[in-house]
Amino acid sequence: MAVWGARMPAVQQAAHLGTAGLALVLLAAAVGMVAGLQLGGRYARPAWLPAQLTSGSIALAGCLVLVGQGESLSALLAAALAFGLAHGVLDVAANTAAVRCQNAFGRPIMSGLHAAYSLGALAGAALAALTAQAPHSTLFTATGALLAGAAVAAVPVTRSLSGAERPAMRAGAGKLPLLSSPGKLWLLAALAAASLLGEGAAADWAAVHLHTLGAPTAASATAFALYSAAMAAGRLTGDRLTAAFGAPTVVRAGALLATAGLTIGVIGNSTPLALTGWAVFGLGLSTTVPSLITAAGAGGAKAMATVTATGYLGLLAGPALIGALASATTLPTALLLPALLAAAVAALAHRALENTTP
Repeated sequence: MAVWGARMPAVQQAAHLGTAGLALVLLAAAVGMVAGLQLGGRYARPAWLPAQLTSGSIALAGCLVLVGQGESLSALLAAALAFGLAHGVLDVAANTAAVRCQNAFGRPIMSGLHAAYSLGALAGAALAALTAQAPHSTLFTATGALLAGAAVAAVPVTRSLSGAERPAMRAGAGKLPLLSSPGKLWLLAALAAASLLGEGAAADWAAVHLHTLGAPTAASATAFALYSAAMAAGRLTGDRLTAAFGAPTVVRAGALLATAGLTIGVIGNSTPLALTGWAVFGLGLSTTVPSLITAAGAGGAKAMATVTATGYLGLLAGPALIGALASATTLPTALLLPALLAAAVAALAHRALENTTP
């Protein structure tokens, strides 16, 4: 994901796409992911989880290679649709595995598991930056081959997930209080969508934003790397911060930080401020989604599914929406949308998370 996002300007240039064309490609990936989420959810059973993880990983790696070969709008639309489909299948498998691992571990570790995702994004973005002078098609092919091989090598580990049990939380941890109302559930879902829209904006538009400021290719690719590094750092400390100050306080403070960072980065109209702004934005959003998912878990599996599915609407539709807004106005103006939504998360965090976390 990060390799594609960081080299998005090169993908756009190779296919001679404008902002509207790129938005269509991102929309195709979103449509594919919706279908992949539905397909993955249908078969997300413990016995099939290892196969789903392996096949989803290999398919995603192969589709990255196809994206790198796209030199026309039609070719990229087809490749992006397949990429999104594989991404959706793998995402369901990964999140199901995360829940089973947390249950088996006996204490909350969700923020740390999300940190692993951010570290992977950081590695991909850093790889894209280091190979900025190489053709993006070569990078995509090499990365796809490497990840497919890693997925096969991980088969002995993923097999163990099919037998994981679901023990209760460790002694003394207590039970999560139930969600007090359907209204609170949908508030959690809305905040998840707002937060994930920001993550989608960073993945697909950070490099493009830097490119429009005249930054060199390496600096443009670095934007998402800094965002991912800051998010990983925040998530590595997220469990401890939440234990010390409570989820509402941590999420509210982080969302305010994200709002300030991205706003300054966008209106500053300079490469250094833009890079700093994306990094601060990632740090601020780092604990939001793990906290919202944990809170949704208080209402059971159905509640968690509702929050997760609604959150993905923001992740999937957000980049395309920003592209449409950028076509009607300017990209900096469109990028103020995730900053405004982060402010809304800060304003509503206490109401959403109060009495829903241990």
